[in-house]
Amino acid sequence: MTEREYNECVRQYADNVYRFIVKNLRHEEDARDVVQSAFEKMWQRREEVDYEKSKSYLFTVAYHQMIDHLRKSKRVLLKEGFSEQTSIINKPVNNLKKILDEALARLGETQRSLVLLKDYEGYSYEEIGRITGLSESQVKVYLHRARIQLKNWLVRPENVV
Repeated sequence: MTEREYNECVRQYADNVYRFIVKNLRHEEDARDVVQSAFEKMWQRREEVDYEKSKSYLFTVAYHQMIDHLRKSKRVLLKEGFSEQTSIINKPVNNLKKILDEALARLGETQRSLVLLKDYEGYSYEEIGRITGLSESQVKVYLHRARIQLKNWLVRPENVV
């Protein structure tokens, strides 16, 4: 990959990668660090990276950086969990984004990543498998289960808009 191709890659994919990471981490500063680190790794290996596969390579690196970040932060901080009694009270009528974000937050790291890669970024099952290191059939099963969980959360009476 040339310097010009690298810069084009940054221009084309930086927002998508950032959006994917921040949806998973739910912390903007950490997401910026992960994305910057992913681009830095791609720059360091630019001569090995085929420009045609740069988007997939970048998402793969960013995904692994995010997993590393999550593992490190779990050792340091306790993660706040949702209780089953959690409900939304006095929600505005058009609060679909918030409800969807809460539903995504209830998913595990892997399931959330799969939903975001497939439904937000439009990757194929095969591409998601390469990014996450899962087999194509594992991706399909985990994604199916994640969608069932999302559906069950979204159709709860207190979440129906």
